[in-house]
Amino acid sequence: MAERSIINPSITRTSLLIGAIALIVLSAAHGQNRVTALELTGQFSEAQALLRSMLDSARTTPPAERHAWEFEIDRLDRIRNDYSLTEDQLFNQLQRSIANVTREEMQRWMAEGKFDMRPIDGKLRFLGVSRSNLFWRYPDIAARRLRPSDDSAFEKAVWDACVAIRTAAETEQRPYVLPKHFRVTMTVTVDSNAVPAGAIVRAWLPIPRAYPFQRDFRMITSSPAVKEIAPENSPIRSAYLEQPAVHGQPTRFTIEYSYTADGICFVTDPHTVQPYDPEDPVVRQYTAEAPHIVFTDTMRALAAKIAGAETNPLVKAQLFYNWIAEHIQYSYAREYSTIRNIGDYCLRKGYGDCGQEALLYLTLCRLSGIPARWQSAWFTFPGGKTIHDWTEIYVKPYGWMPVDPYMGIFAMQYLRSLSPEQRLAVRDFYFGGLDQYRIAANSDHCRTLEPPKRSFRSDTVDFQRGELEYGDTNIYFDKYDYSLSITEE
Repeated sequence: MAERSIINPSITRTSLLIGAIALIVLSAAHGQNRVTALELTGQFSEAQALLRSMLDSARTTPPAERHAWEFEIDRLDRIRNDYSLTEDQLFNQLQRSIANVTREEMQRWMAEGKFDMRPIDGKLRFLGVSRSNLFWRYPDIAARRLRPSDDSAFEKAVWDACVAIRTAAETEQRPYVLPKHFRVTMTVTVDSNAVPAGAIVRAWLPIPRAYPFQRDFRMITSSPAVKEIAPENSPIRSAYLEQPAVHGQPTRFTIEYSYTADGICFVTDPHTVQPYDPEDPVVRQYTAEAPHIVFTDTMRALAAKIAGAETNPLVKAQLFYNWIAEHIQYSYAREYSTIRNIGDYCLRKGYGDCGQEALLYLTLCRLSGIPARWQSAWFTFPGGKTIHDWTEIYVKPYGWMPVDPYMGIFAMQYLRSLSPEQRLAVRDFYFGGLDQYRIAANSDHCRTLEPPKRSFRSDTVDFQRGELEYGDTNIYFDKYDYSLSITEE
């Protein structure tokens, strides 16, 4: 008699299904590795073609993974957008900006790695801000700059603000002093015909959230009417608007609001610092890893080197701040959404913009057990208005204290019209202090807008310039302009 099979058919089908899924997963992993290799060698078009092929051939891939592949296609276009200059175009910029620059000199700077450059589809491309970054990173080149700006009035105004706020805080024995009331108009304008006529454009514009030092927000007017305002304690506070696109016309969103901001100066004493409660939700949340805040071995080694045997969290936090002020240079950045790990990127490069410096600082603090979080939107100091990021640390019994790593760097490396003692005083002020010229819309990074976007974010980390979309399509930065005007009342 023939031997009967004891294999359960349902188990066989399950095994085949698991095997098929495993093959799909392995194929996807192999494909992603291949995409990464193609990107690193500058074969962007081939990488995008492979990603599209993966999307077409893996219909059963989970939606989250397909979404990630779709974003990778878009991310490569974003990098192309950032690396916009040819060698000839950059050299023309240098000729207009640097005395007696030669092509041979530019070639030497290229060999020395002074430019952010990369091959893209067989052509060498340079970051669009490469010329400006030479002046931030290389003092000898900055000294040859044609028509340099005179920043002495701005630098003195920063010094005066620091002195006034510190003096008031010491006199009044409280951290929040010298309030200023501001009126703000922000406009975001989408290019004509960037959106199909009749499509509804959805817009999110940053507005001040509630903080102990920031209050009295009032929406004065808007065009079109604001449909929704995020809660005052939102970690990413926005005003939401929408309107249809009209053929041949730009789509414009404008909000006008007012708010009050205090100067801040925490007068601290390390001897009064209290230990953290590990069960405190603030401690647990803000000492954890997060996107772009990754506790690598390199980061741990650096934190240990800087802190040494120090155990006081306030002192350690200032040691990290001082180290960044002296060792990291400022540079204009490529878009955050194109970088895998921003804190690590800033450390490896030895330079970064304010947000990259902030994420490096947050990483050093958090892995050392010091609660730290993001803060951002705009720096509105007269003569220096720009989008800006900084941080807060939590120290008992003082609570949340501001720390602006960029201002430490600015004081120690770029604030040239003040005396060495004044520069140190400015650096020390921005550890625990902040001027009133801020619009703080965010209390964390990589958070979700309210209501959520349907499409990719233009900035997946920060929220300063506004976000826009129509349908399920993001409107990227190259398709719109933004402006902000502010008056002190």
